[in-house]
Amino acid sequence: MSTGLVMRSTGSRYIVRGEDGVLHTCIAKGKLRIKGYSTTNPLAVGDLVDFIPAAEVIGNEHVGAITKLHQRRNYLVRKSVNLSHHKHVIASNMDQCLILVTLARPRTSFGFIDRVLVTAEAYKIPPVIIFNKVDDYDDDELGLLAEYEDVYQTVGYRTLITSALKNKGMDAVKALLHGKVSLLVGHSGVGKSTLVNAIDPSLDLHTLEISASTDKGQHTTTAAQMFELQLSVVSSQLSGVLRPASDDPSPSTAVGPDNRQLTTDNSSPTFIIDTPGVKGFGLVDMTQKEIVDQFPEFFALRGECRFGDCKHMQEPGCAVLEGLDKGEIAASRYNSYIDMVEGVDEATSYRTD
Repeated sequence: MSTGLVMRSTGSRYIVRGEDGVLHTCIAKGKLRIKGYSTTNPLAVGDLVDFIPAAEVIGNEHVGAITKLHQRRNYLVRKSVNLSHHKHVIASNMDQCLILVTLARPRTSFGFIDRVLVTAEAYKIPPVIIFNKVDDYDDDELGLLAEYEDVYQTVGYRTLITSALKNKGMDAVKALLHGKVSLLVGHSGVGKSTLVNAIDPSLDLHTLEISASTDKGQHTTTAAQMFELQLSVVSSQLSGVLRPASDDPSPSTAVGPDNRQLTTDNSSPTFIIDTPGVKGFGLVDMTQKEIVDQFPEFFALRGECRFGDCKHMQEPGCAVLEGLDKGEIAASRYNSYIDMVEGVDEATSYRTD
């Protein structure tokens, strides 16, 4: 019996990375659901599993058998696209969630960003907002970028500015990723696969141009997939990122995606999970109280409202509404909150911001 990491899930087949770095094609055996979970997918990218390599032969292929799903330390879910009352686990066991945003071609709305942030906050996954394609912005769009940055930096979120196509900001992204498991989410066309290629050109992920007729992205990633990255990071970029080195100074080798030999340093391996582009990010099983608590600027004012059960909507003596009137709380954030609480577009399979 071996322990491995689910790198890719496609239908009934899973790609599992063994502890030695070798990749195995596996199928799931038996019921692998964790108690308390009710999702459309029993296994997700990032799951830690027990498996038996080459347990059986199917056709001409030796296939492993996944026999146990380990408890997840965290996971991120959204409303299932096809089954609106079910949740779909996007990925599990990650150190951070990177929200890739473009302000034009295609535009990412405040509402989409805020829904991802609320979900990440609820599941205790640190988020980082990356504004990509900055090389493509005109003066008006650069002004909009400054507005977005101000909104989220004021709240306390970390932001980065990049141009994956022009290799701008990539050192900062590499330092952010180093030794961690990171989830990458965003609309189709924001440059997720291009960003991964810029970080590790050897992966050579497929990319497409933005559709000229719709100004939107075209799907190139069809399923979530984890990649082990080969990073060349400038040491000065790694302050606060590297873990303590071991006593053994020699590098180790492992087999990465497509059975490539990877050379790693003494810190933990670096993984990134690329996800299909999503139109919307539907919240799952969250009450009004749970939603409002995931807005840090609202949560900070919870003790200043006149009523302890204040919903921050029309109540007198509401500190959040007062902050909104004074411009201390961004109108975009408050509008996102109202949309979530009122279930805007809840009748559809997912929200399309």
